[in-house]
Amino acid sequence: MQEELNQFERSEVWELVPRPSNQSVIGTKWVFRNKMDENGIIVRNKARLVAQGYNQEERIDYEETFAPVARLEAIRMLLAFACFKDFILYQMDVKNVFLNGFINEEVYVEQPPGKLIQNWHINSPKDLA
Repeated sequence: MQEELNQFERSEVWELVPRPSNQSVIGTKWVFRNKMDENGIIVRNKARLVAQGYNQEERIDYEETFAPVARLEAIRMLLAFACFKDFILYQMDVKNVFLNGFINEEVYVEQPPGKLIQNWHINSPKDLA
């Protein structure tokens, strides 16, 4: 959990501000999962802080949503074209990639559970998706 919070601070994902009276505040929660090796033995416990955006209402709290994820058809086309042209493909994973995106709206979220300063909330200029 601390590693996730440290990454948020390094990326300047949020700033602590007093609770706004005219804005809705999105909740947060920790999601836990175990990373296992090929034998099913737990090698690492992972924690992810997520925003509970399901409480928001369309056209009131937001206008549109999207996720920058490739469609399966696009990946298949890329693989077929690479085979046809004898290309060599590489893949990579960018850790915490969503923390690098900026959003245009003012978004306020609850402080992470366990890090509380009464009546203060987080103003986030970056995407917490």
